[in-house]
Amino acid sequence: MDIQQHIQEIRTFNRFYTDLIGLLDKHLLNSEYSLAEARILYEIFTAKQLSASDIIYRLSIDKGYLSRILKKFEKEDLIVRKPSEEDARVSMLSLTDAGLKVFFGLNEASEKQILALISPMSIEQLDELVKHMMAITGLLEKQSR
Repeated sequence: MDIQQHIQEIRTFNRFYTDLIGLLDKHLLNSEYSLAEARILYEIFTAKQLSASDIIYRLSIDKGYLSRILKKFEKEDLIVRKPSEEDARVSMLSLTDAGLKVFFGLNEASEKQILALISPMSIEQLDELVKHMMAITGLLEKQSR
């Protein structure tokens, strides 16, 4: 297989997987939130508290796009901004109770989606799938450093 064939196979897999889990749907997991919005909620949840700059760094997301999403989240009372203890010019973001409820709903829907996808597989098949996913991650991480 030459490099062009490799590229086409990788792109074919990418199209297959994004379609399989609905990543290109306007709304993720039959929710009112996009993939980017769900990912931002995830980042805030896992960090407990972080700045918009932290999100930009972690997700390589456009500052203006992030700003619009954060304004939407504030309007929906999903996040709260508090001045940083280290630098009052920086706002720290955290999830409100409503934000936690949305995050947990999205998280549960994601787990159910994956469970439905893998439930027909045997443990051996699951082990093989995860082993290959870890190998892909390892190979691509080495290249992105």
